[in-house]
Amino acid sequence: MTKNVLDTNAEITWCPGCGNFGILNAFKKAVDKLENKGVNRDSIIISSGIGCHGKIFDYIKLSGLYSIHGRSMATVQGIKIGNPNLKVIAFAGDGDAYGEGIAHMIFAAKRNADITVIVHNNGAYALTTGQFSPTSKKGFKGPSRPEGNIEDPLNPLSLLLEAGATFVARGYSAKMDHLSDLIVEAIMHEGFSVIDVLQPSVVFNNTYKLYNEKAEIIHKPAKNLDGAIKLVKDTKQRMPIGVFYDVRKLVFHKELMGDWNPSQNKMSRNERLKKINEFV
Repeated sequence: MTKNVLDTNAEITWCPGCGNFGILNAFKKAVDKLENKGVNRDSIIISSGIGCHGKIFDYIKLSGLYSIHGRSMATVQGIKIGNPNLKVIAFAGDGDAYGEGIAHMIFAAKRNADITVIVHNNGAYALTTGQFSPTSKKGFKGPSRPEGNIEDPLNPLSLLLEAGATFVARGYSAKMDHLSDLIVEAIMHEGFSVIDVLQPSVVFNNTYKLYNEKAEIIHKPAKNLDGAIKLVKDTKQRMPIGVFYDVRKLVFHKELMGDWNPSQNKMSRNERLKKINEFV
């Protein structure tokens, strides 16, 4: 097999069969498709949080910054403001994004930050051996709740839609080509975009059979916000995957700075010193 130019020399330590492999390969395909659309891979910046998902940072040869638990979406917001010409992507787990990082997700959606967040949602804290997470089903058994989770799962996409997200989608790691296309759409979207990826954990929450039976591709986003919220909540008989919502709205960095690019238009050292001296 020909080595992909995005591959690194890092040993992949995910469990065999993990849905993370599907996300990794779908993202690599997406980068190739983005280059065909004129997006130079040098302008694609990635970050990740803490969890099994976070290892993806080591397996993709792209520039970026390894972040901390729940903070990758905050990290890429800072990078985007520093250089608006970049395409910035945060990888996060369900516990990482919807637990520790939920405030960052809500406010990134609220301000329509021009970032893409790809959530590896396996319904468990798999790196720490399977504790229940914000998206674990009621009754889920793990080390933190061996008698079964007593909480109802969070529906993060309806929450983010209400917060102001302008691109909301769901993918499935076992449908890599479809997921790859979703990633391209999300990254090309100008505004806050999130893809919640159904990602089975073969050891702690093996949902392949469930998702293989229920996953159903939708081909058009909803016409309005109410329709999108209805779609993301429609999970009893089926599990819709695809783009639920796609609207245009002025993005945060343009509201904040207009066409100013701090990385390109910054003052020289002498100019900065002169300004400082004026104040002191």
